[in-house]
Amino acid sequence: MSQKQNIILVGPMGSGKTTIGRQLARQLHKTFFDSDHEIENKTGANIPLIFELEGEEGFRKRETAMLDELSQKKGIVLATGGGAVLTLENRKMLRQRGIVIYLSAKIEQLWERTRLDKNRPLLQTENPREKIEMLLKQRDPLYKEIADIIIDTGNGNVKTTIKQIIAQLDKTE
Repeated sequence: MSQKQNIILVGPMGSGKTTIGRQLARQLHKTFFDSDHEIENKTGANIPLIFELEGEEGFRKRETAMLDELSQKKGIVLATGGGAVLTLENRKMLRQRGIVIYLSAKIEQLWERTRLDKNRPLLQTENPREKIEMLLKQRDPLYKEIADIIIDTGNGNVKTTIKQIIAQLDKTE
């Protein structure tokens, strides 16, 4: 796998994109970016506040612009937001600009990993577990549509998952 090649992580919130991405980048000597964190850095506002002020639509516009900016860099590992795959424009862009890895996990695991996190505006609802199910039903086909590699993050620890990813990346060369 070339040093210039980007690795783009997609998947639902709680699938481990940031945690795994950070360590994967370290191991592959690439620079790590998290599109949500970059949006927060650029705007000076956290995601829940952006959602509150601009709605999901306003946030998605910012997300597309940020994905475009970040994915033009070379040799990065990019963790995307869970909803990054919702627009066709984003899906095309991500497919063209890197190897897309779908980090999947079961509803139970996603729920366990996200249930105490107040920084996830879409889960601030009456029934967040149901919301995760609904989002996954909607987005899973989109993650699969653009994925070059699918990795289940529910089975092992971060180290094991990274080993699996690297083994898969070696096969794609």
